Amino acid sequence: MLQRKKICINTGGGDAPGLNAVIEAVTMAACNRGWEVYGIKSGYTGFLNTEEIIHLTPEKVDGIASIGGTILGSTNKGNPFMMPVCNAAGECEQRDLSDRVMDNFRRLGFDALVAVGGDGSLDIAHRFAAKGMPVIGVPKTIDNDIGGTVVSFGFDTAVSIATEAIDRLHSTARSHDRVMVVEVMGRNAGFIAINSGISGNADVILIPEIPFNIDIVCEKLMENELRGHKYAIVVVAEGAVPIGGDVITKGGPELGRQHVILGGMAEHVAKEISLRTGKDSRSLVLGHLQRGGSPTTFDRRLSLRFGAAAVRAIEAGKFDHMVALQSPDIVLVPLEEALSIQKRVQVDGDTVLTGRDLGICFGD
Repeated sequence: MLQRKKICINTGGGDAPGLNAVIEAVTMAACNRGWEVYGIKSGYTGFLNTEEIIHLTPEKVDGIASIGGTILGSTNKGNPFMMPVCNAAGECEQRDLSDRVMDNFRRLGFDALVAVGGDGSLDIAHRFAAKGMPVIGVPKTIDNDIGGTVVSFGFDTAVSIATEAIDRLHSTARSHDRVMVVEVMGRNAGFIAINSGISGNADVILIPEIPFNIDIVCEKLMENELRGHKYAIVVVAEGAVPIGGDVITKGGPELGRQHVILGGMAEHVAKEISLRTGKDSRSLVLGHLQRGGSPTTFDRRLSLRFGAAAVRAIEAGKFDHMVALQSPDIVLVPLEEALSIQKRVQVDGDTVLTGRDLGICFGD
């Protein structure tokens, strides 16, 4: 007879299509083993306010795999090792509340945590594993920049949304002989930009891995015009950088937030193109549209596979590991190993070479 367990699951960092599918798979796989499952709301915040913990049952998760977002909520400011704590006067400071999290985890009798998140959330999970918490990680990021896995869920949906937007922009750009500069997400990795840009027949793709020269971009656009191609589509990752320059941000990091907020590179590129070529150039930021809505079939299926594999890992006692896709199988990768790999677009890889063969300019 299988040992009865009491497990919990949380979702941290930015939301991504497929989170609810992971929650459904973990709940169903665990309940089918006779285990109890609890959802920790808002990342690790629920461990500090235990009223934020909910009992998950098959009835509560039935059919949520097709729904975007996460029923448990998420946060970018919930690092218990650096948790913002404010007094009555509104003065805030960061404190290490990880021991409180550990105490509540043990007091509530949990046997394991399934931590779903990106590199920041998985790093927190790894740190809790070092403190003795049995943790299994599930990689989630639309940026697809987590090491150890071929792909993370949420990425395919984000690329599909970005590609559809680019497809739609072709007609309006063609109608006005206009340059449309589309900004997609991608802080340090240009996977969304390069995959949606190639699929959407972009003329220029700018990614963080290849610093760009705006003069080369403009030369490409003017060459196209000489050939009768008077409009253009430029896809820019939010973390793209000009040679010798830096990313554009919307401000510094807030207390408890891991990163500065990026944004504005598309507007900058559009202005430079207008100044240097005289062409009518407009910018469009897709932003959180890439995170919203139902997951694609691929993301839905991958999320369900990840969730079920996480429960099997708990059953096998393989903690401080992350489930990962290494096609065609779902495998377990040590969290330390996954976090040590900074996954980026290979500048000499097949995808970039395909773009160059198709005549796409990368600004270099």
